[in-house]
Amino acid sequence: MTRIAKPAPAPPAAHLHPEGLAFLRNLARHNDREWFTPRKAVFEAELKEPMLAIIRKVTGAMESFAPSFVRPAEKCLFRIYRDTRFSADKKPYKTHVAAWWSHQGLEKTSGAGYYFHIDAKEVVIAAGAYMPEKDQLAAIRHWLLDHHAEFRKLLQKPAVRKTFTEFDGNALIRPPKGFPKEHPAMDLIRCRQWGLSAMLPASAALDPGFAATLIRHFRLAAPVVDALNTPIAAALAPRKKVLFGLD
Repeated sequence: MTRIAKPAPAPPAAHLHPEGLAFLRNLARHNDREWFTPRKAVFEAELKEPMLAIIRKVTGAMESFAPSFVRPAEKCLFRIYRDTRFSADKKPYKTHVAAWWSHQGLEKTSGAGYYFHIDAKEVVIAAGAYMPEKDQLAAIRHWLLDHHAEFRKLLQKPAVRKTFTEFDGNALIRPPKGFPKEHPAMDLIRCRQWGLSAMLPASAALDPGFAATLIRHFRLAAPVVDALNTPIAAALAPRKKVLFGLD
């Protein structure tokens, strides 16, 4: 008797279904293990696997405009579990699903990169340096001393301004120590984060073209991300060895 091979299951679509958003809404109401554990398979089918499909599609497009950010989808996807060790809020789960693309060589630090998350109410798309480490923060600030005009031009491109809002900057009240107070870039130098963000309704994640929407946003923001990573990469580059006092 001839056995008929079962067709391979269709790969997950690169967008969410309404069940995924419903899961996030319910998770916000029932953020405990007793509710989540018996529904873990639903989470994986309706959120984790579609997120990985979205990430893979976006990463494939990044080959053309952000090749240094190409990495396995599993490395980009954030875990749903919260780290509650140092938090007064002991809820075990995040109420959103998120992904982050970091520059190769900066996977364990921060640097500037690409991010999006989906919760029951909205989609957030962002690109830039959100939590640069101390040395990275200093590198960006020193770079801005001489490159602030070109950085402003990137932020003020009409297409960028139409699509994104600048990060609020989480700025210092006073100029950082060692920087000239009257410098024309002081509004940028006082910042502790630089980048762009956009918010869309949660329903955008249900659109079959959702990955394409992320790609358009990230492609538009790529020059800003590259600019911010320029001083970080320069600071990390090994210094040229000096031979007999000559270089």
